[in-house]
Parts: sequence; structure tokens; C-alpha cells
Amino acid sequence: MPDIILRRYAPADHAAAIALWHACGLHPGQSDTPEGLVRKLERDPDLFILAIDNGAVIGSVMGSYDGRRGWINRLAVAPTHRGQGLADRLMDEVQRRMVAIGCVKVNLLIEPENAGVQAYYERLGFGADPLIFMEKWLGQPAGDTQ
Repeated sequence: MPDIILRRYAPADHAAAIALWHACGLHPGQSDTPEGLVRKLERDPDLFILAIDNGAVIGSVMGSYDGRRGWINRLAVAPTHRGQGLADRLMDEVQRRMVAIGCVKVNLLIEPENAGVQAYYERLGFGADPLIFMEKWLGQPAGDTQ
């Protein structure tokens, strides 16, 4: 992996990041619009990291930190680049950056259709916590999940 570089996400990377997530079976949501990701960059731009190989986006991890807890989202490695330690490299880097800004605990969520990655995260030291996850999209009528 010597040619693969890690760098900050930039707005011009939007289409490539979305394509990567689709290729990895991740489902971009309502907040993954170009404008939504620019707003994410305004908060903690150094925690949204891409892996680049010969100009192509082949990996991503999106970290966030609210001053109390960190979150990991959108860890993805292109199917053509799996098995080379790139996910570990992305996770190490985002966690290193989180520690540098004072983050002491990090959380992540796994969608049921992606449950196969649970063993990977357990290997990194994450443990399951039996919580009830709830969400609400602001600006929409109650019950509207579109």
C-alpha cells in the first residue's frame, strides 16, 4: 500500500465517495448530499478521511466529535482493495486524530444488513452495547421516513 495516501475529504470528492459507498453496500442517506457533507466539514474536517490510489477514492472513514463522544461512520474499502489492511489504517488514523482533539470514547452503529463487520470491529476493541436506537429527521412530519 505504499502508493495509497490518506487525505481529508473535499467537496469535489462527493461523487466518488458516494460511488464507493454504493460499491461497498452502504446506503447514503439524506444527510449525505453535497451540502450535507460540506456542513460536516465545517465541524471537524480532519476527521473525514479518504484513501486515494492513483487519484481514485478507494476508502473512506467519517469521524465526528461533539466535544463529548466520537462517532465512526462510513468506513468503506473498495472491494478491489480489501484484505490489505486499509480499513485498519483508516481506523487507526481517524482514532489518532480523535485522541489528538481530546476524544476519549468513540461509538459506531452497524446496520443489520452489514452485521458481518461486527467481528472486525470487535477485533479493534469495540464491544456491543444493548441500546435502543431511535431517530427523528427534523423538518418532516412525524412518521415520515422518506
